Amino acid sequence: MSKPHIGFIGLGLMGGAMVSRFQDEGYSLTVLGNRDRTELDKAIARGATEAQSPKELAEASDIIMICMGTSDHVESRMRGDDGVIAGLSDGKIVIDFGTSLPASTITLGDEVAATGATYLDAPIGRTPSHAREGKLNLMCAGDEAAFAKAKPVLEAVGENVFHLGKLGNGHVIKLINNFVAQSMANLFAEAFVTADKAGVERSQVYDVIAAGPVGNGFFDFMKAYAVDGDPTKLAFSIKNAAKDVGYYNRMTQDAGAPSIMAPAGLAMLEEARDSGLAEAMVPQIIDHYAKKMGHG
Repeated sequence: MSKPHIGFIGLGLMGGAMVSRFQDEGYSLTVLGNRDRTELDKAIARGATEAQSPKELAEASDIIMICMGTSDHVESRMRGDDGVIAGLSDGKIVIDFGTSLPASTITLGDEVAATGATYLDAPIGRTPSHAREGKLNLMCAGDEAAFAKAKPVLEAVGENVFHLGKLGNGHVIKLINNFVAQSMANLFAEAFVTADKAGVERSQVYDVIAAGPVGNGFFDFMKAYAVDGDPTKLAFSIKNAAKDVGYYNRMTQDAGAPSIMAPAGLAMLEEARDSGLAEAMVPQIIDHYAKKMGHG
């Protein structure tokens, strides 16, 4: 049985790694990039075809995958005379791998369904290096029949491919996950700077906390920068972290249950972003805490 043809929009670090893995697994691809052609040109050199518009890509593909930074980016590729929706027809599947607003996802799902195609959300856990190894976590949600059809393809890049119920649930869970993660980033950043102010070695704080139930993998990421000076163990920018926590905060407001915890962490992420740390990695928010708390 032949493999479905994949159309992939958004070849940044993660998207480029996923496309590379799909090519390793023998899939044919049509691709559409953005500003940076680095990963796009790599894919084309390995045999991918470049589309001139999202509509053209959708017409050429069985499964259309989108890996973009924001809901606005996704909507701009989906809608319009040259958008993905304009190129859809019966049986096609569209998958959003980004971290998007659930309300936007559900609305797009209705628009896609009107063409006879199906929309799934499948936000990503883990890193580009995991994508190249086929070891991503994919939080997929939406129509079960479409998911069953797409699952063998998703398993080319995903070690754990979850089906989480109705459309939008994947994005809800991803936003909750990222809210928890960035709350920990803020918490651990303040803890390390408080240790500085008290004259205690950061490594001692790490050793004691890591030995108990509060120790976890995320704390290890933060320690890698706080103690060892390596911010790359958590290769996720402060700019993107602020976006995700902002989406989580908006989601809770839309649900009529505004978050109690998110606003404080969001304020610090936005301050750090606007102070010149937008492209810095999340563990480097420790430096912003140091300045804020009078130790930088």
